[in-house]
Amino acid sequence: MADNKKNIEDVSRAPVSQRGPAMERVAEGEGGIGAQVAVNIDGRDAKVPMGTTILDAAKKLGIRIPTLCHHPDLCVAGVCRVCVVEVENQRTLQAACAYPITQPTKVKTHTRKVRQARRHVVDLLLSQHYGDCYACTRNNNCELQSLAKEYGVDFFRFGHPTEARYEKDLSSHSVLRDMNKCVLCRRCVRTCIDLQEVGVLEAVGRSCETKIATFLDKPLAEVVCINCGQCINRCPTGALRANDPTDEVWAAIDDPKKHVVIQTAPAPRAAIGECFGLEPGHALTFEMNTALRMCGFDKVFDTNFTADLTILEEGTELILRLYKALVQKDRSVALPQFTSCSPGWVKYIEHFYPEYLPNVSSAKSPQQMFGAIIKTYYAQMHKIDPKDIVTVALMPCSAKKFECNRPEMMDSGYKDVDYGLTTRELAKMISEAGIDLPTIPKSDFDDPFGSATGSGVIFGASGGVMEAALRTVIELVVGIKVEDLYAHADIIPMRGFDGVKYAEINIPKVGPVPELLKKLVPSWDWLKGATLKVGVAHGTANAKRVMEDIKAGGKLSECHFIEFMGCPGGCLGGGGQPIPTSPEIRAARAKAIYDEDAHYEIRKSHENPVVAKIYKEFLTEGPCGHLSHKLLHTHYTPRGKYIV
Repeated sequence: MADNKKNIEDVSRAPVSQRGPAMERVAEGEGGIGAQVAVNIDGRDAKVPMGTTILDAAKKLGIRIPTLCHHPDLCVAGVCRVCVVEVENQRTLQAACAYPITQPTKVKTHTRKVRQARRHVVDLLLSQHYGDCYACTRNNNCELQSLAKEYGVDFFRFGHPTEARYEKDLSSHSVLRDMNKCVLCRRCVRTCIDLQEVGVLEAVGRSCETKIATFLDKPLAEVVCINCGQCINRCPTGALRANDPTDEVWAAIDDPKKHVVIQTAPAPRAAIGECFGLEPGHALTFEMNTALRMCGFDKVFDTNFTADLTILEEGTELILRLYKALVQKDRSVALPQFTSCSPGWVKYIEHFYPEYLPNVSSAKSPQQMFGAIIKTYYAQMHKIDPKDIVTVALMPCSAKKFECNRPEMMDSGYKDVDYGLTTRELAKMISEAGIDLPTIPKSDFDDPFGSATGSGVIFGASGGVMEAALRTVIELVVGIKVEDLYAHADIIPMRGFDGVKYAEINIPKVGPVPELLKKLVPSWDWLKGATLKVGVAHGTANAKRVMEDIKAGGKLSECHFIEFMGCPGGCLGGGGQPIPTSPEIRAARAKAIYDEDAHYEIRKSHENPVVAKIYKEFLTEGPCGHLSHKLLHTHYTPRGKYIV
């Protein structure tokens, strides 16, 4: 009732010119939130909730209206006018993405007037769009190019730039900008400000002088960009792209003196099929292994191995923090502990909440742990000089490129990870090698790092790190099988796309301390009867909600452990994943990840036999021991988490 009253008050304030019959009925109390309104689009009738846009109503009817500035992840802008339609009794054409249906409405979407208007809009965009399609990273996957084809552009009606207007910004390890290709759709601005709440980009200037710029027009490397690459995933052209190292990777593969190994994360494996024409949701993990060997990589390893290693290291760190805080009464211990495997999130907290850097786990990400292990343990095992090993990481994330180039990531004595490839970049390499990925035979990962668990796989989805951690913590501390508490070891409360998730795990009893951890804690008695409080957030806009709640002393400040992922949906929605992206596409990728997890024989990190072996043979002091801290953790300084 209160909601209906508010709705009536809002309508009654609307100017009379904007109040049609339907709005008048709402103002009189007939209708309200959820009221249905009749709409006729191209002769087809439907009823839609009041306020539905013409674009969404058309989708409901299966009628396609072309768009450019519109994106399902972003707020309405209505700036490009590609989606214009004729609305009965309206003097001018209307933008379908921004026109709300508030009264019975009749719409025509493909009249001669509409087609000509759209063609002129595309022609005007092309008159400002400089560049050669053949040399563009978005060739054959460019929305402007597709619109030009759809509307029969066969000459430049209003001219075409013959020289660049702006210098390219090549300063970032992660995101490169070429504003000569920008069409001012402002998707990147809305992504950075609204979706991620970072605010690096903005439209400045007026009229023909408008451009998308950073603060004081500084290079991306000199502003608060977190390198997440979400702007790339929503840019309709090639104005934004990832910093592509594929030429250097090919050169390493072709050098007979180099031993080139690649690690592959779970999220790219669940998405790369989209680059080869498959619908989202088809994992090509084992086909990709074959393709990588065909490309010339000497070894193909599974990043999930170090995801399992991360659970042991990060989980042990959490136990040590809790032990110091609860048993030893050390008030200097920073809680909640935050995860550290998302470099976009780490960059975000460094810029916006540096006072909370001690809360971030010192454990490196699985990518960086793998690089350090390859150039030490693996090099010793196979008697290879580390300087001759080239480590490549296939990741869903453009921020991983920045992470592997951080100067402190050299604990092996060499650059731990030499190159980071995105899913899109690897797909390009595979195509360049003449390989049709979906049709080739499957093959397994190489030893010794081909053994992984389902827990490592689910790192690719939001909540996956927390679920993997809980699978291990429950068994190691409580001393019972996690399946006794959660069917099939699926901890469902940690799954899904809610922006922030919270859960409480009761510890009714405790078991014996495993041999691996006996040096650190004598018993679990101090945890008996305790309640472990955990949280999950994905996308930095949601991370901001959590951090502000913690600052205010809210519910989340009582958590012991919080998972943060810099990208919407977690790694499966990373800035290096196939374009386009949408909530439906990310959901399909998540399903592929959880389906793969369900088929693993071993689904808990602490049961990975190769993880046990590496602690026995190499990291002999166990998790958080001296050598593991040197290779697998970063080091605190007065300036914050990293040595910079």
